[in-house]
Amino acid sequence: MNVNGRHYRTIWLNADGWAVDIIDQTKFPHVFETVTLRTPEEAAIAIKDMLVRGAPLIGVTAAYGMALAMRQDSSDTALAGAYELLVRTRPTAINLKWALDEMMRVLQPLPASGRKEVAYARAAEIADEDVGINQAIGRNGFDIIKAIAAKKKPGETINILTHCNAGWLATVDWGTATAPIYTAHDAGLPIHVWVDETRPRNQGASLTAWELLHHGVPHTVIPDNTGGHLMQHGMVDMAIVGTDRTTAQGDVCNKIGTYLKALAAHDNGVPFYVALPSPTIDFAVVDGVKEIPIEQRGGHEVSHMTGRTEDGRIETVEIVPRGSKVANYGFDVTPARYVTGLITERGVIAANREAIAKAFPERAAN
Repeated sequence: MNVNGRHYRTIWLNADGWAVDIIDQTKFPHVFETVTLRTPEEAAIAIKDMLVRGAPLIGVTAAYGMALAMRQDSSDTALAGAYELLVRTRPTAINLKWALDEMMRVLQPLPASGRKEVAYARAAEIADEDVGINQAIGRNGFDIIKAIAAKKKPGETINILTHCNAGWLATVDWGTATAPIYTAHDAGLPIHVWVDETRPRNQGASLTAWELLHHGVPHTVIPDNTGGHLMQHGMVDMAIVGTDRTTAQGDVCNKIGTYLKALAAHDNGVPFYVALPSPTIDFAVVDGVKEIPIEQRGGHEVSHMTGRTEDGRIETVEIVPRGSKVANYGFDVTPARYVTGLITERGVIAANREAIAKAFPERAAN
């Protein structure tokens, strides 16, 4: 997507042909800065400390982490060690394990001498596959937006609510929840996006708003608790969110606060869609509330906020009384019954076991 008129992906090979460059998302929205990863340990830190975030991008970064490991040492011991190092970085996003399992599938049968080249090639393929998947999600979601537009007066604004960041910054390019938005905007439809700030890390305010701004999509940043009010007053035509893991029966695990938006949408008759690439579906999990591990992150993300001062300095300030306990659950689970539909690369499907298995039979059978 576009940054000051230049096309960027979120991850790419360095000019040296082997190191991996990423955008440091912890510096947003005030600083655009890239970082070069040269070891699997640096890839692991980038994932754990959220220099990269979003389930698809985490998976691709992990795949390149395996390639970096194979460049250092392509032995069986090093291969197993790299897998264990990377798989422990984030517990919730299933794309991480999917990508690492895929790398192990292609690398384990090979002799050590043949692993480095194949590792880099497969990581690049996974990145390109993500872009293709997201473009397809954009086309399929665009059909939904066109149907909404057809019921409105010519030129009337289509208002879409998002939560967290499921944009191109969470993937390799295009995004999941934002792919239909970008597709509709580029086609000339009058799109406006309500952007949840998404406390405590503010991915909506700092990431989604930033990328929409640079792509020229009209948007308004709102406090997380505003969405229900907007829905009650007819100011939201649809909600689109992403997901870090979706179960075999269609329960959706996404950034904390998603469940509350789904409840508000259900109560007000607002369509609530989830955009997801198929690697985000975990066919080994059925009941999302009971079975998906919910990451609990450090309390500093809740007790402190970082921003730019009037004189341009980037400062972190404490906003909670010292001595007060804080909790920081990273995700929640929205039961399938509150999901209008799943926007996938193979079409918009119902959030139930039968529809998901029919759309992805090769995955469901494994």
